[in-house]
Amino acid sequence: MLYSAPARVTVHKHLDEATTLRILNAFAVDLIAIPSVEDLFWYVAQNVVGQLRFVDCVIYQANQDQTELTQVAALGDKNPYGRNILNPLRIPFGQGITGQVAQSRNAIIVDDLLKDQNYIPDTQPARSEICVPLVSRGRVVGVIDSEHPDPGAFGEAELEVLTTVAAMASAKIELLAEAERSKQRYQDLVKSHAQLSEEITNRKALEAKLFEARKLEAIGRLTGWFAHDFNNLLTVISGNLELLDADITQPLSRAGLNDARTAAGRGAKLIRDMLAFSQRTRLNPQMCDPNRLVTATCDHKNGLLTRPVDLRLTDDPWMIHVDPKVAEDALVNLIVNAQDAMPEGGRLEIATENILHTFSCNQTLAIDLTPGRYLRLSVRDDGEGIPEERLQKIFDPFYTTKPVGAGTGLGLSMVFGFMQQSGGTVEVQSKVANGSTFRLYFPAVTSNGNGLLTKTP
Repeated sequence: MLYSAPARVTVHKHLDEATTLRILNAFAVDLIAIPSVEDLFWYVAQNVVGQLRFVDCVIYQANQDQTELTQVAALGDKNPYGRNILNPLRIPFGQGITGQVAQSRNAIIVDDLLKDQNYIPDTQPARSEICVPLVSRGRVVGVIDSEHPDPGAFGEAELEVLTTVAAMASAKIELLAEAERSKQRYQDLVKSHAQLSEEITNRKALEAKLFEARKLEAIGRLTGWFAHDFNNLLTVISGNLELLDADITQPLSRAGLNDARTAAGRGAKLIRDMLAFSQRTRLNPQMCDPNRLVTATCDHKNGLLTRPVDLRLTDDPWMIHVDPKVAEDALVNLIVNAQDAMPEGGRLEIATENILHTFSCNQTLAIDLTPGRYLRLSVRDDGEGIPEERLQKIFDPFYTTKPVGAGTGLGLSMVFGFMQQSGGTVEVQSKVANGSTFRLYFPAVTSNGNGLLTKTP
């Protein structure tokens, strides 16, 4: 505590002790409900210092860098606008009486400001001043300053009262700061929990994808091995049927021979689908216009179409590099499935679209794609839809919901394997009673070497 003059005359020799205790007790009770530092400063200035017969009070708040004080609350003639301070005074640490208190963290009483060289004259010059710091956790958070027009207006009683008020206010500031820190910690905890939940969800999704990929890989190997051996047997059977063709002349025997040939042909088709799923088909990729591929398939397989097809083809499709015959078979499989899903009729739509694929688009795909340019071929129907529990199985070989003899269960398996072997993938979206949409993603052919924007098969 510093005094600028050793002798002074105290204007208020003694504050009313009972009134002072009543005001401080009320302050202690009200402290619990004060919600913010701003409300605290205004309360101290107007409801505490003002009630203690101080004719003037200004409260300054220190910045985080501990370099400057800013006027944030006031009482008396310096506060004509309620709780709004126009052009608040800013005082650097160490400058003037208030700045010295902030820097030294010691209270000061000045008996005669006219004799103090550190006094910064105000709009209404005063004669005496008392200044007390607000300290929390070893840091100056503010300063309580009061001036009086008479010299020697402040003494030990005023200093003790203001020091008590400052201590109570500093404790409340620390409580508010701790509440804010607790709130921030809680928000950080909620954020961390959300991030952890998202990571767990993503990990489970990745594990499910990995499990599905390994399962399909294992089934593909088994299917490929079986198809290879079965093809060897079928080759022998088909060859012997050709040899018998020259020796059989009777109509009944020839009918049986033709039935055997038909069965062998169906077996060959079955083998081709199995090899396609296991990605062991010998593809003959060519440069293809996807729009022409769609229209040619619809024209060539016109006998398979039981209802009109709505074609929505992009005007300038990107070229793709695929085996046109196998691509046509894949499209036919999707068309047949779409028609079977609409036994009572419905709308069948085939569309092509140029798209730029990004990492964020991989979530709904069966197999993740490298970012780049793709041609997306979609087949949509208004049929029965696929239940959620069946969506994870539709690409499994020999899985079918059709009656016995109505399908082999290899149609979608063949599509899946062919798309993977061609550098693309397949996506399906379906909802019961709202139909299904199958989307084939073909890498677009480009001469641009930018791997982030293009995809070259």
